[in-house]
Amino acid sequence: MEHKRRIKVLVVDDSIVYREVLSRGISSDIDIEVVATATDPFDARDKILAFQPDVMTCDVEMPKMNGIEFIRRLLPQYPLPIIVVSSESGAVFDAMNAGAVDFVAKPDVKSAFSVENFLREMIAKIKIAANAKVLHGKVEQKAEYYEKDRTIDTRKIIAIGASTGGTEAIFHIIRSLPVQIPGIVIVQHIPPNFSRMFAERLNSSTEFEVKEAKTGDIIEKGKILVAPGDQHMRIKKFADKYRVECFEGDKVNGHCPSVDVLFESVAKEAGNKAIGVILTGMGYDGAKGLLNMRKNGARTIGQDEKSCVVYGMPKVAYNIGAVEKQTSLGNIAHLIYGMSC
Repeated sequence: MEHKRRIKVLVVDDSIVYREVLSRGISSDIDIEVVATATDPFDARDKILAFQPDVMTCDVEMPKMNGIEFIRRLLPQYPLPIIVVSSESGAVFDAMNAGAVDFVAKPDVKSAFSVENFLREMIAKIKIAANAKVLHGKVEQKAEYYEKDRTIDTRKIIAIGASTGGTEAIFHIIRSLPVQIPGIVIVQHIPPNFSRMFAERLNSSTEFEVKEAKTGDIIEKGKILVAPGDQHMRIKKFADKYRVECFEGDKVNGHCPSVDVLFESVAKEAGNKAIGVILTGMGYDGAKGLLNMRKNGARTIGQDEKSCVVYGMPKVAYNIGAVEKQTSLGNIAHLIYGMSC
């Protein structure tokens, strides 16, 4: 039987060490072929034209032009899925804003364990990126969101789950919501440390108080809690409020934190006082939890295929009947607001 065509990858990094580690490591996978490497954005541009890769990995810190500026200039002409490789820095979120589909933290090349984990993660993300949609430019959104005479029910809770492409999708939704909205809890599949940086970015770029969650934090109006990148998060009701519990545990549906762990707890603890939102991402994490939320009376929203970077998680949720309303990214904030009243 003929094997399917291998994914053609271009590796861009000014460090010969990282170029070699990444190129040799990902080439060990039967589905991936490194067709070329490049040392800087100008070299990369020529290699893109010559080799027409399916996916590009790109360092953020490079000579002549940084990776973020390169992505901004490249994508309007060549809509190529890009995975950013970066040290632990908030710059990855600027790269995602520029149009990269995902990111991976640079390993410590002196640690075999660190390099092995890095390569395993990169191979998985390349396979996802090969089928991802490259979105750049402004998100179309509904013009009029909020009617001033409507009363928001702050006893409710909003739970959001996302994976690949989710950091930008969440950012768009949050900055489009009024700060009077009920408390929000978020599970984004993201590495440890980057979850804190993601929360800090949302905190500094929106009107909300946003922080990486810790056990005991109370969910309340104007506040957003983001699950730590290496812990599950669930909610517990006490008196007339909800608080979060963060805990270490095995991966669920391949992830820790898991969207399903959060959604299942929201279904149990909040019932019809909840709104569930499932966004772009590969796989099926969150679908069953969202279905249980809907069965327990919650309102549920799924992102549509056209506006997803990867239409995986929302598709599974929609197909099993977990999604009450499916809509574009630009309309989700409007729906959340309406369901909160």
